[in-house]
Amino acid sequence: MERVLLLHGGGGEGTWKLIRKVFLKYFDNQYLSKLEDAAILELNGKVAYTTDGFTVKPIFFKGGNIGKLAIAGTVNDLVVMGAKPLYLSVSFVIEEGFPLMTLEKIVQSMKEEAQKTGVVVVAGDTKVVPKGNLDGIFISTSGIGKVIYEGLSASNVKPGDIIIASGSLGDHGACILAEREGFDIEIESDCASLWDLVKNVLSVGAEIHAMRDPTRGGLSAVLHEWASSSKVSFVIEEENIPVKEPVRGLCEFLGLEPYHLACEGRVIIAVKEEDAEKVLQALKEHPLGRDSAIIGRAVPVEKRPEVLLKTAYNTLRHLEPPTGELLPRIC
Repeated sequence: MERVLLLHGGGGEGTWKLIRKVFLKYFDNQYLSKLEDAAILELNGKVAYTTDGFTVKPIFFKGGNIGKLAIAGTVNDLVVMGAKPLYLSVSFVIEEGFPLMTLEKIVQSMKEEAQKTGVVVVAGDTKVVPKGNLDGIFISTSGIGKVIYEGLSASNVKPGDIIIASGSLGDHGACILAEREGFDIEIESDCASLWDLVKNVLSVGAEIHAMRDPTRGGLSAVLHEWASSSKVSFVIEEENIPVKEPVRGLCEFLGLEPYHLACEGRVIIAVKEEDAEKVLQALKEHPLGRDSAIIGRAVPVEKRPEVLLKTAYNTLRHLEPPTGELLPRIC
């Protein structure tokens, strides 16, 4: 079995062979094929720029792998800022001895996920570290997108805004936790690029104030960030929050809050009340949004910004923000 060697990161003939055999095989395009120190791009108007790192363990999981996750995660960070993803850069840090076949599977999945959005990899880098200095492979990405819908911001949520979740929450976090700890549950990561879903939402003429993909910290992290930035509170109908039974069961067994678990293919939307139904309809018309639901609303602050869950018994309880490290290396 061929493996990644230190010479593959040395900048010489070994590096060139790896680039040609793996990276150009799947990422080749008019920008990358020039193999310059930087890609020259033409951009007009406002752009969104993001950067991210991926260390997920295990690197292959139900519904995806670290490569698919790297593309989808970066794309989604652009999408929720109202930007059409255009270009990505990708950097690999690989442990000496990593199977070359496994690397190729990861890179192939990245190509396939990028094609769903039309985003292209225009720059990259590869480093190889001695065996034992890294756990397999880490990936870092940056992304650029053209802003087509302005004004989306964590500080722009208004009292009265309706909160919509685009699908079941906590799937990715539950999947990684179950696979890592050996629990046999029927749940896949929701890992997916959201551009095809969100572009339809942005085209319906709705007044959308904020969007966020609920990754680390889940729904709770999103709502607490919005509450702090926009100086609003939230009342969320717990019965309306879409959570799959295997996820709920795992959380009950382990004493976890499902609203703290990460998603990697969902979007939370704050929209003006009058436009909520047409946003919901646009989401439901897409396969990634068929389980979308209105889950609550933003309300004026009384004493301090807070996030409240209305239970099935019509009582209110505080949804606490995530604290500590619930699950390391979730993405």
